[in-house]
Amino acid sequence: MRTRLLLALSILMVVWLAISPAARLIAPARAATPEPEDGPNRKTTLVVSFTRYEWWLSRWETGQFLCSVIVEHEGLPASGEILYDCGSTIHNEWKNTKPCPEAEGVSAPLQCSGVILHLVRTTKGEREISIDLPPPVAWVSISGCSPAPPQNRCSQLPNLLITGEEPLPNETIISVQGLFNGEPFSCMGSTCNLPLPATGRQGVQVEFWVESSFGDSSQHFTALVRVVPWGNFAAPEGNTQDAPLWYVDVLSTQWRGAPLASCAQTWESFPDVGGPPLWLTTPERVEELASSETLYYLAGQLIQSGQVNAEDCPNGGLESAGIANACGIEKSRPAVTAWQNQFDAQILQVAREMEIPAQLMKSVFARESQFWPGIFRSFREAGLGQLTENGADTVLLWNPSFFNQFCPLVFEKSVCQNGFAFLNEEHQNLLKGALVNKVNAACPDCPAGIDLSQASFSVNVFAGTLRASCDQAGQIVYNTTGAAAGLSSSYVDLWRFTLVNYNAGPGCLSEAVLETFNARQPLDWTNVSSHLDEACQGAIPYVEEISTLKSVGPTPTPPAVLPTLSGPRPTFAPTPTRQLTPGVPTPTLQPGVPTATPIATDVGYPYPEPPTITPGPSPTSETYPYP
Repeated sequence: MRTRLLLALSILMVVWLAISPAARLIAPARAATPEPEDGPNRKTTLVVSFTRYEWWLSRWETGQFLCSVIVEHEGLPASGEILYDCGSTIHNEWKNTKPCPEAEGVSAPLQCSGVILHLVRTTKGEREISIDLPPPVAWVSISGCSPAPPQNRCSQLPNLLITGEEPLPNETIISVQGLFNGEPFSCMGSTCNLPLPATGRQGVQVEFWVESSFGDSSQHFTALVRVVPWGNFAAPEGNTQDAPLWYVDVLSTQWRGAPLASCAQTWESFPDVGGPPLWLTTPERVEELASSETLYYLAGQLIQSGQVNAEDCPNGGLESAGIANACGIEKSRPAVTAWQNQFDAQILQVAREMEIPAQLMKSVFARESQFWPGIFRSFREAGLGQLTENGADTVLLWNPSFFNQFCPLVFEKSVCQNGFAFLNEEHQNLLKGALVNKVNAACPDCPAGIDLSQASFSVNVFAGTLRASCDQAGQIVYNTTGAAAGLSSSYVDLWRFTLVNYNAGPGCLSEAVLETFNARQPLDWTNVSSHLDEACQGAIPYVEEISTLKSVGPTPTPPAVLPTLSGPRPTFAPTPTRQLTPGVPTPTLQPGVPTATPIATDVGYPYPEPPTITPGPSPTSETYPYP
């Protein structure tokens, strides 16, 4: 009797789950991890029309048929098409055949020798071709609040909005599935609003995907979500006057909100709660970048180039090595202020486009060149950021988008198509030399001896170089620890590591990180800087001065040491930006909220290990020895 009763209850439960809307709404995500290929193939067949042209190769003297060449384009067959269809012997004979001169008489053509190519027939036809259709995709944003960077503050707890997108016109997204900190959730339709709890400073991981009426699902995406309360408005005694305030940050390739903090996604590292420090920010208005630093080297260059008259100063306003003395500084102060701010609009624009902190870029320029984009002759450093061949190697190797734009300016596209790592040594050296030369704004025939258009171009180059150093620094930490850089180091310290990589080279950084890791010490700036080799320790004051916004005189960068990198190489995929159509369905399942250390996303670096590069001489710059 009891068995029958349990069986009846089981049947009733199954029926209720099948018909109840509420049950469908809170259905748990499938335990399996569905991938798009698990469902129907997203392919379609198109019928296309074509015209086939049949050409024959025959001998002049006898008219003997040798071979046929079939092409589907107008005009004569290309040399390679003849080689493919007829073989090298006939192809070479045809290639060496001289034009047959016109002559009177029927027998004249018979006196010519070689191979003749002539069109035999034209045929029209149709064929079916199979093409891949775009898969569904999911995007993530915040609803119930519009957190503006860099603070990303909300006055109430927001929702995590996941939106599915189906590119096929006759199909729709039927559900959003996922895991929030390990707890499954499910929403019917194309949108899902997840109420966000406080997560702790490390944040929690969210995995999400969407299912389509086509019968398949999107790939699985991940996001790191952090929601941190600020103030004591939630104090148990309840007598606080603080207004509710929440700091909200989301790291995901599928993010559709305001721009993420620079390199945060690359490192999977949250910035400080409330935003990064001033030296890692990008202001809203160009006026906020303005500075009035006392720059002795810049003042000396302006005096030497005739932009400032300091004849009534001792020694013409100059000390040795072209540095301005105290009198020269006072004479040149207005010109120095104007000069150091003339690049601000370009810096701000490039910072936004390439997601590099504008204040950091300006601080680097102040530290590297004091905004004088000429060249240090003894060290072959050029431009606002004093680019060397080693720096050119970094940006060309680690910033593929920049390489793809710059390489065709020097070589044919066919030479550039496989990337910098696969160029031969001569092409690599020529390309590095060309880039150093391109950022050198020294111009004897220009006002002040500087080509300002070249200087503006160098802003783009150095933003790309900093971005490449960011990627390379993250890769070095990943190679050492086997996990995303943000799991071992703070956001601010990773930027300090990036500056070491930019200034002293990846060899210095990788050795210091490895020694710190082997000593079982935390990978923070204090420990990593203490393990920098003696030849690399000049990077310590360099980093400290930039991170504290102190200005000093420019100093030449020593030859960088390249590391021996192992492990996977980074992929560089731009974060998609599209407009959301917010929906309203909200899951009834409330995910759990315990604070947890997020699981590292599998970054999946497919690039091959870089080859050992030994630069040779180039026409535009000196070379440095690589280890």
